[in-house]
Amino acid sequence: MTTTPTVRDAGTPARTLDRRTPRRSSLTARPAVGLLFVAPLAIIVAILFLVPLGVLLFMSTQNWPLLGGPTPNGLGNYAEIPSNALFVGAITFTLIYTILTTILIFGISFVLVAVSNSSRRGAKFYRTTFFLPYVVGTASAALIWLAAVNDRNGVANFLLERLGFTDGPWGFLNTGGQALFTTLTLVVWKFIGFQVIVLLVGLQAIPNELYEAARMDGATTMQRLRYITLPYLRPTLALLLILSITGSLLAFDQFQVLTHGGPDNSTITLVLAIYNTAFAQFDLGKAAALSVVLLLALVLLNGVQLFLLRDKDDR
Repeated sequence: MTTTPTVRDAGTPARTLDRRTPRRSSLTARPAVGLLFVAPLAIIVAILFLVPLGVLLFMSTQNWPLLGGPTPNGLGNYAEIPSNALFVGAITFTLIYTILTTILIFGISFVLVAVSNSSRRGAKFYRTTFFLPYVVGTASAALIWLAAVNDRNGVANFLLERLGFTDGPWGFLNTGGQALFTTLTLVVWKFIGFQVIVLLVGLQAIPNELYEAARMDGATTMQRLRYITLPYLRPTLALLLILSITGSLLAFDQFQVLTHGGPDNSTITLVLAIYNTAFAQFDLGKAAALSVVLLLALVLLNGVQLFLLRDKDDR
């Protein structure tokens, strides 16, 4: 049986263009489909972030009392910020609190990670114990701490008296230094578990073969820490550093519950100063301007941190 070959005219164009046409249409349709999937999230972001941000910027240019209507003020609210003693003092205290909190949490978490990452018996119990306080809300944890350190019937004062360290109430919140120390212990107890768990995940993601090869080459413990552990933990440490600094700069609940900014306005943070400006001084315009300044400072600070903590190859 013979088959007659199909002869194509030389002037007849090839059908490759016809085959490509539906592919092009499908490729052009993919972005539209992707936009449909992204649209719900974009709408939510616009409603929950961009719209309030626009309202905030508008409020910051108004003279807006809490119980009255707004009147245009231009940049007057921003011009008065350097002379706002409450906000300037809050900046100093917040920076001190941020530095102390970051150092304490990182230092203690490294010690606890060394305990939790071991293969000894009870390591899982330690991990659970460290993480449990993080489940409690910050305001609830502050209320627990307040019940423990109050001068009237606090458990902490009772234990100190029984152990002979003091003859009466120690005064955990009576001075600025004591109030800061009490708040720092609360924050470390509350947030150290999250730091430990994240560091554990980062450590366990490092291949063991690298450590075995380093031991075979005679690398010391410090050399393995410097050339293996820290480089692999760099993204994790960058994330934790950003979260720690940002969270400390936005501290509010613990100071509002424990100290109310006292004594003598010595423990007022940036967010607490904004809150007092809006709801104690009844000036929404100035509070909005302070919020915008804080937002810009956070964006700038996080940008600098991300740039400094990136790998050299990505710069």
